Amino acid sequence: MDVDWLRELCLSFAGTTEQIQWGYDLVFKVSGKMFAVTPLEPAPVCLSFKASPESFAELTERQNIIPAPYMARAQWVALQTRDALTRDELSRLLRESYEMVFGKLPKKTQEMILGSRSGEARAGNKKEPHRKMRRKKALKKKAAKEKRARGR
Repeated sequence: MDVDWLRELCLSFAGTTEQIQWGYDLVFKVSGKMFAVTPLEPAPVCLSFKASPESFAELTERQNIIPAPYMARAQWVALQTRDALTRDELSRLLRESYEMVFGKLPKKTQEMILGSRSGEARAGNKKEPHRKMRRKKALKKKAAKEKRARGR
């Protein structure tokens, strides 16, 4: 696993952004929520990511994989060596990490990310019918109120 491969993989997930944070860590996020972190300078761990409770228990029993410092309570694991997992395992686990974080985003945010990925700018259009309906309701209420006021 190298940083270029990791970047290519993580940035292939819908709505993923990257950001340098805490001085020298490359952080991968979806809608501002982290799902993977890798240091760009030598460090005790080479990659940290969110894991499911089952994966967390299984992975932390393996050699060169530890509970991530400061993040273990949130079920994050850290790889101490670049070869702690195969590329296939790592691809699957990073996809799971992304999907866990993505799954906790508000539905509107998820729809917006998925819509923008397919090139459709539907997020703004979805709100339009609701606005029109609210406007119609407000106008009907106002007309009914005026009618009642005239009748008095």
